[in-house]
Amino acid sequence: MSDNANKAAWITEAKATPLKVDTAPMPSAGADEVVIKNKALAVNPVDWKIQDSGMFIQNYPNVLGTDVAGEIHEVGSNVKNFKKGDRVLSHCIGLGTGKPQNAGFQLFTACPEILTSKIPKQISCTEAVVLPLAISTASAGLYQKGYLELPYPTASPKSSGKVILVWGGSSSVGSTAIQLAVASGVQVITTASKHNHEYCSKLGAEAVIDYNSSSVVDDIVSAIKDTGAEFAGVYDSISHPETFKHCFEVLQKAGGSKNMATVLPPPQDKPSDLNVQGVFAITIANQHKEVGDAVWQKFVPGAIQSGDLKCLPEPLVVGQGLESVQKGLDKSKAGVSAKKVVIEL
Repeated sequence: MSDNANKAAWITEAKATPLKVDTAPMPSAGADEVVIKNKALAVNPVDWKIQDSGMFIQNYPNVLGTDVAGEIHEVGSNVKNFKKGDRVLSHCIGLGTGKPQNAGFQLFTACPEILTSKIPKQISCTEAVVLPLAISTASAGLYQKGYLELPYPTASPKSSGKVILVWGGSSSVGSTAIQLAVASGVQVITTASKHNHEYCSKLGAEAVIDYNSSSVVDDIVSAIKDTGAEFAGVYDSISHPETFKHCFEVLQKAGGSKNMATVLPPPQDKPSDLNVQGVFAITIANQHKEVGDAVWQKFVPGAIQSGDLKCLPEPLVVGQGLESVQKGLDKSKAGVSAKKVVIEL
């Protein structure tokens, strides 16, 4: 295979399985884009949910995938921060553009510069690829206007005097949301099953509550009040009917902010006194570029280098090559705990 030939794991029609590995057009970099030669891909639940349901995708055949890490192959005319050969991680926005060249499950992907960051020498592409969509999804809920509106993360955060709840701290988005909030000088209360409590504490959570507890809501409210900090809202990184219910109760009992960010659309019958909004990660690259810039460009590169942003959850490598992408979707669907499914290329 020559260095300039592309292949993709195509979804050929709505709900088609398995994905079909075949040749693909070589992406070219738009003015504000980079083309990445991918070395590792990560799977997110959205990928298999789209394959199962047919949602989001308007045109077929198409390509899924939002997380890549690899080497810069080409830079667009406006790109200042990267050059050919740089090792990077990036959030691919094919779900937003609808264009296969912007999706992750292929050998080469065109990605926005604003959602791309260099990988330090000591971190492998396999480790780094767990982060991209989680960074953007967490940032959209934590920092955008109308959501939690936390201070931006920095290398030496000052206490904001605020506390938030991150529901689902061991999930990919939850893990990153905890780390970003801590880097914003915000205390974090989170939920996890008992075997992931230590993991969440290492991420920087102030208190970890067992979500299986019958008194989970009261336990969370007590933990929030124990911090003495101002309650700044909820980030629900799971967004199931059960988690919505619990998070709504927390917002109504904790006092303080009524803001809540959710990774899936909130239910129609949400309480009218709460500001509950679903996030769409790519808004930080367009409508809210100030967030993409503050997080991806100003914070992420140094934070990965220093260890303030850890590449967690750990990669669970299910195989090599695009032929393993379907196996990755199946594994993610079957469920993983404090791990993220990765394919190496």
